[in-house]
Amino acid sequence: MLIDLIAGARPNFMKIAPIIKAINDRESKEHDISFRLVHTGQHFDKNMSDSFFEELGLPEPDVNLGAGGGTQAEQTAKIMIGYEKLLMSSPSDLCLVVGDVTSTMACAIVAKKMNIKVAHVEGGIRSGDLSMPEEINRLVTDSITDYYFTTSEIANENLRKSGIEEDKIHFVGNTMIDTLLSNKSRFVKPEIWDVAHLMPGEYLVMTLHRPANVDQEENLKLLIEELIKTAKGLKIIFPVHPRTRQVLNKLTIDADNLILIEPQSYLRFNYLVQHAKAVITDSGGITEETTVFGIPCMTLRANTERPETISIGTNFLLGTNPESIAPALEKLLSGHWKKGAIPPLWDGQTGSRIISIIEKLA
Repeated sequence: MLIDLIAGARPNFMKIAPIIKAINDRESKEHDISFRLVHTGQHFDKNMSDSFFEELGLPEPDVNLGAGGGTQAEQTAKIMIGYEKLLMSSPSDLCLVVGDVTSTMACAIVAKKMNIKVAHVEGGIRSGDLSMPEEINRLVTDSITDYYFTTSEIANENLRKSGIEEDKIHFVGNTMIDTLLSNKSRFVKPEIWDVAHLMPGEYLVMTLHRPANVDQEENLKLLIEELIKTAKGLKIIFPVHPRTRQVLNKLTIDADNLILIEPQSYLRFNYLVQHAKAVITDSGGITEETTVFGIPCMTLRANTERPETISIGTNFLLGTNPESIAPALEKLLSGHWKKGAIPPLWDGQTGSRIISIIEKLA
């Protein structure tokens, strides 16, 4: 059985690494299963792509579709054309997509139209916000998926409500957490640690990239200035996403405790997160990692597709109003942040569960 593993953007690499490991473990036991790693090229910045293959021990892609750049429609089209050509010349038995990026949706559509089964890792997660491109990708992908591998009972229920049969839903846990736990001992102290004289529990980490936060210059400025003002001198380490950098370059924000750095590799970024006092973000995946670390997390969004990080974990949804930052930081700095727990099956064994199920389905 040949499985196409689709990777296109930064989060995908973290999610497929445990699946590759599980397949390789099965191969050593003489199971008839193999994979073809298809890199769509959706992210083409080295810090956003190549370094993840190096750090996570991923093999070189078998195929690179080179579909980076352009509008969402242009990128979707390039991915679909490239993947269709691959399948026409060399079909696979299963297309396994992860997450909710453009590559996820595009390759799922192509495979399904060519009568190849589709498996979706992280099926069923929903934000309910159709202004997010990722939500559209999730809905489209899940509408044509054959096998759903889910991270939570909330995702399972979302699928049931949309009419998905129970035998297609497989609650397996979270492959991102597999990667986190297996690499925890390998985290690398980034250069900024010594340059900025950082100490564990004495700084904040911030990441921002979503349009609601960064596309409007004035709103981005207010968010950052409010955080600077209410952080009570705590250093704010801000790895700046390329999207955010374009807007930030137009602003004049100067503060001794705001430290802007380039996007970090996986091992370096998680070193910063693991030792932070708290994280302020608009990312979904980071809220999962902070939950497992037990690090307080504040999400600058009006909604989240990972509600278990709030109901079980350390995450709290602040919205996008800058005025919500001060009360949250006051709660953090007074020592009253919730402790949180780790959601069921976020135990580092998800990749193995997925491949075991695929073997039985095959």
